[in-house]
Amino acid sequence: MEQASRDEIGAAVAAHAELGRDYEHAVAEGLIDRIGAEVDRRVDARLSGASRRALRGGRPGTFATVIMGLGSMGLGVGGTAVVLSDAHSTSAASVMVLVIWIAIAIINVNFGNRH
Repeated sequence: MEQASRDEIGAAVAAHAELGRDYEHAVAEGLIDRIGAEVDRRVDARLSGASRRALRGGRPGTFATVIMGLGSMGLGVGGTAVVLSDAHSTSAASVMVLVIWIAIAIINVNFGNRH
């Protein structure tokens, strides 16, 4: 909280002590208005920061990146094993393995750029 806001709240409390019960409602309303304005300012600042981050585009989280990387490697190794285990022609199998790994690379690059 800013020092000016703290000073205003302190002044409201002091005014309440000086004025007594007759002005309690007015002092309380003023205090509520100041606190509400401070809350609004903080919410606006947070929303502004969140919207700037959303416009910039956040990076993928570490967990999502690790899952995507491990899943891609697992699918790539599994696909390569399937193609090579039943390969009658090594040139056709090599092309198929190359296609698998290029597709995985394209998917991972798009995932990284989108997040």
